[in-house]
Amino acid sequence: MKICAAAVCVLFLGVLSVYAGENQPRQAATSRPGAQSPAALPATSSAAPAQTKIDPVKAADIQRLMDVTGMKSLMTETMTSMETNVRPTLVHSLPAGPYRDKLVDLFFERFRTKLNIQQFIDLAAVAYDKYLSDDDIKALIDFYQTPIGKKSLTILPKLTVELQTEGMQLGQQAGRDSMTEVLAEHPELAKAMQDAAQLSSAPTR
Repeated sequence: MKICAAAVCVLFLGVLSVYAGENQPRQAATSRPGAQSPAALPATSSAAPAQTKIDPVKAADIQRLMDVTGMKSLMTETMTSMETNVRPTLVHSLPAGPYRDKLVDLFFERFRTKLNIQQFIDLAAVAYDKYLSDDDIKALIDFYQTPIGKKSLTILPKLTVELQTEGMQLGQQAGRDSMTEVLAEHPELAKAMQDAAQLSSAPTR
């Protein structure tokens, strides 16, 4: 069930990207005239997307597919594996200190309370209805009941998480190397960036 596994990966990457933004120094933003405080910014809507009406017969087959694949337990396993892989990156994004491990533990504890696996299930149902015919759904049901189909269900979540994590690490390293090389080749840009950083962090009078 690659759709849900990928959705979980995107969710955790979103956690890192949102936290990275929250972890940036706030002084520059609040020091500029007219800058809005976090409380003044418009809230992001958390409303779930409208559900697409699925043909009842096809909906029953999609539900059967989810039962055969054990989607809920698969989702739980994928989220657990993703948390294990994401945790070190999140830890190292924070300034070192004895507080760090406790903060990350509490963060994930709170994060897990906000997850609703049924939302992923509903999203998956809509995606399967959009991209697969009812005959496709039935064929997948047959496949996942074969030995290789059952084996794929145990491997795909681990494979997805592993590749996503390794790809993220490769991308981060490539990004660091690219920026270092460009700044070394263009010292005028490095100087301009340094000046801009000093200017933005300087307190206003």
